[in-house]
Amino acid sequence: MRRYVLILLMVVFVDAKEIYATFNVKPAKEATLAFNATGIIDKFRVDIGSKVKNSEVLAELKSRDISANVKLSKVALKYAQKDLNRMLKVKSVIDEAKLDKFRFNVESAKAKLEFTNALLNNTLLKAPFDGVITDKYLEVGDAVSGMTLKPVLKIESQHKRKLIIEFDQKYVSSVKVGDSFKYSFDGEKKSYSAKIKKVYPTININKRKAIAEAIVEDVPVGLFGTGSIEVK
Repeated sequence: MRRYVLILLMVVFVDAKEIYATFNVKPAKEATLAFNATGIIDKFRVDIGSKVKNSEVLAELKSRDISANVKLSKVALKYAQKDLNRMLKVKSVIDEAKLDKFRFNVESAKAKLEFTNALLNNTLLKAPFDGVITDKYLEVGDAVSGMTLKPVLKIESQHKRKLIIEFDQKYVSSVKVGDSFKYSFDGEKKSYSAKIKKVYPTININKRKAIAEAIVEDVPVGLFGTGSIEVK
């Protein structure tokens, strides 16, 4: 029995290997934001370095005309509903086709209000996720067009980062999700460890490198270094 145990331990030791890799740090999430409407930028509520929450309004276009249309649509719906309510009280003595006309007016007013609210919402630039503003491309008074999208702000995840890990393509079938990646940043002696969360299905043709990804927190974007992936 002892011999079998010893042989098993030796096999495991021989099969375990470390694959040399390099990495650089990128945000776990990042997005370049633009207005989906045409207009003039009226206000910024954030600046570079601002920490924001998901769906928070970041910037606004001038929208007085659209706001006025929203109010008109609300009034039109209010009175269309009143007319329909009056007709419903006497529906037994009026033609059904005439009643349908009032129903149509209410539904049309609802659709118009929904449309104008959508236009108004397009004048607001909102954060797609929790993060920090890292760049600002336009200023108050600049014009934007819904036909040709102009970048307005850039947002990145505040804490979560991903290590983009590159290693020799011949090991692509060896590296698996869950493998440990031990690494250190360029110029530092201290080492860290992270788990592989994703292995890319394609190879970087120019570099002949396979790519994997690990998630870490609170590491400055742009750092790079070397490490080794422990596989079995």
